[in-house]
Amino acid sequence: MKRIGVAVSASDPLTLAGLREQVAGHQQFESVPESRLAEADVFVLAADTVTHDVMALLRQVATSTTASTVLIVNRIDQAFLLGAVECRVAVLLPRLAAINEHVIKAIRLASSGGAMMPPETLGELLEQIKALQTEVLAPNGLNASGLTVREIDVLRLVAEGFDTAQIAEKLSYSERTIKNVIYAMTSRLKLRNRAHAVAYALRAGIL
Repeated sequence: MKRIGVAVSASDPLTLAGLREQVAGHQQFESVPESRLAEADVFVLAADTVTHDVMALLRQVATSTTASTVLIVNRIDQAFLLGAVECRVAVLLPRLAAINEHVIKAIRLASSGGAMMPPETLGELLEQIKALQTEVLAPNGLNASGLTVREIDVLRLVAEGFDTAQIAEKLSYSERTIKNVIYAMTSRLKLRNRAHAVAYALRAGIL
């Protein structure tokens, strides 16, 4: 059985030592030093509360590894909640609940692609997503994937193997318009090419 690589970080030495001991004492886990963060399957971060420094660390981790994060905090302000999720925080565990068995369960859940948050926090997150949809995305013709209806139509045809001229004919647009749609979409979402854009749409459940 493949062991789960776990990297840990904490805002105080005592908590850090405790987390390291929990990870080292479990046969299913393998401790990964922060210097080899890219090898981790799960990143565990403990702090009193989420601050700008904590968010900076979460963003750094999200760009340097594909690991899911278990965040152990006393409190997370609403202003940081959506950003934490965007940084792949999969499990939010209150510090009072961070006893050994709960931490182990959280790591296993995050490593398997699962997610868990306290009910009140999940409710706040859903409210933020709803506000984002109604106040930002919908007025600009976007959905939760960040794609417009026209971009989705184009991507569906790209995925079916049609070239620019064929897509333009099927959608009754000019070839220049199709090229502009693809360029705007790949630039906005920082996608490398058409294949990358199709893969993005597949992961988002659009195609």
